[in-house]
Amino acid sequence: MTSRTAKSKATPSATSGAQQVRIIGGRWRGTRLQFPDVAAIRPTPDRVRETLFNWLQPAVVNARCLDLFAGSGALGLEALSRGAQSTMFVDQSTQIARYLRDTLARLQCHDGEVFCGDALSFLQRTQQPFDLVFLDPPFAAAATSSLLKELFMQLAQPGHLSAEAWIYLECPAALGTPSSWAHWPAHWQLHRSKQAGQVGYHLARQLPNPT
Repeated sequence: MTSRTAKSKATPSATSGAQQVRIIGGRWRGTRLQFPDVAAIRPTPDRVRETLFNWLQPAVVNARCLDLFAGSGALGLEALSRGAQSTMFVDQSTQIARYLRDTLARLQCHDGEVFCGDALSFLQRTQQPFDLVFLDPPFAAAATSSLLKELFMQLAQPGHLSAEAWIYLECPAALGTPSSWAHWPAHWQLHRSKQAGQVGYHLARQLPNPT
């Protein structure tokens, strides 16, 4: 990876049909980015992101991150802004993938990559350990629980997570606490869990040397 540049002041020009997300900490603090007005995108609110990254510090610094269902890229970009080594953004929308690549270029950031495709397909074809994974699947999906089960099964396979990786999950609060789910991996220890309105957000850590 090439070295990082100073905090960028670049903000995309106003675009019809665009929405905004604000980076709240780190080298790009205060930078507003416009993302396409795609119905499935539901950016993590500022307050939740601030809580999450307070939980994670200093684990973000030099972390290799994976932002599945990247959408606006708010989580992965926030991690890069706060000193992550790299972020892989995954989204199946070509429009979103284009926006993410343009955003990384605009921020003069060489530490992010974008994979345009299905999250499960990405995990099936990729063998690289990540230190921090953001899981924020679409809430509108009728089979959210089934999708999470498949994602957990894939992520729990050797090669996807580093020895003591962190896993962040956003999901409908109605699903309850993840550690009580039958398909929750036994070697993932729930670290923090909160609710904001209808959204549950949870941070877990993989136990070392899972058996």
